[in-house]
Amino acid sequence: MKYLFFTVFSLITAGLFAAPLEGGYARAPASTASQAEKEQAYADARNKVINAAVKYENVPYRYGGITKKGLDCSGFVYASFKDALGVSTPRSSTGLYTWAEIIPLEKAQPGDLLFFKTTGSTISHVGIYLGSRRFIHSASSGPSTGVIYSTLDEKYWSRTYAAAGRVFPETAGYKAVLASSSSSSNDGGWNKPGTSPVKTSSNTGSTRFLFGFALAPTWKGFLKNGNAVRGMTSQFRLAADTDFFGPRMIIGFESRMEYDGALGVFRLPLTLSWGFNDKYRFFAGPVFSFGNPSISTGDGERNYSGGSNWIGAVGFTAAPVIFKSAAGEIAPYFETAWQYYFSNNENRNYNADISAGLRFSTGIRWTKQIR
Repeated sequence: MKYLFFTVFSLITAGLFAAPLEGGYARAPASTASQAEKEQAYADARNKVINAAVKYENVPYRYGGITKKGLDCSGFVYASFKDALGVSTPRSSTGLYTWAEIIPLEKAQPGDLLFFKTTGSTISHVGIYLGSRRFIHSASSGPSTGVIYSTLDEKYWSRTYAAAGRVFPETAGYKAVLASSSSSSNDGGWNKPGTSPVKTSSNTGSTRFLFGFALAPTWKGFLKNGNAVRGMTSQFRLAADTDFFGPRMIIGFESRMEYDGALGVFRLPLTLSWGFNDKYRFFAGPVFSFGNPSISTGDGERNYSGGSNWIGAVGFTAAPVIFKSAAGEIAPYFETAWQYYFSNNENRNYNADISAGLRFSTGIRWTKQIR
């Protein structure tokens, strides 16, 4: 009885601390398979999970979501394993933490899980490990949300990292491939045996680059006559989302072609913008103004000077709601800017003078990550 009890206890203990997908799913290797066959099967399973995961890149975050319409962090893990292997994983980050075999980070392999404490002392976030400290996950907040790539070298994820969780048994051959990849290449992703590397987003590094376009009508402002819409403004933008200077920020350059019907001028502001995220940014820069600016008032035409100036535009842009898709980010936005016009007329007309310099616009912008 003593030996029987010891044997049963050993089997139960081994089961508690074994990788959860060592067996029990359709594509698991047979118990009679050789060690080489088992390792190949687990390597293939890891690759299938990651290939399934990367197809969800840019899917927006949605609490409770498990489809391409939206995914939360554990829903992303659930969908990836379900697509790849037909396996139903637990549907919460804490459930996944209990389900996985907790291991040191240095023993984690692509396809395993990483856990984070983002909202307190309990596990609240999970992602799929890609190797070389990189992972893919569905983020609910931050400069980018939805399914993105990140790295443990980023300050936020380094600070909130809690543990790694083994899902499949460790594969010696797979580990050797990863070691070779990390020492001989800088592909920014993971390699699977016998194939070329899967490209990952530049979110995995410290900087990602963005291209964008925006179009918006401008509004009348304080003028008492004329149409409600006074013109149009557009924007072509190149930006970097980076932590190069310490805190995460977005720094951009914009070319803003504008037509102001109230003043009767075309403008070309060339601005630099800055913000901690892409929802709220400040911008400033020189403006080149073409035409003879004037505003029709009850006292006749009121002429203005100073449209072209080295600090000709200073403003603020806000896009509190951003919709993410595979084609990029779409956001309604509001913008206000002060543009340098002044009148030499001795008669005061505050409505006209304020309207000459102040621009209000609301429109739609599109942003795409290009690297």
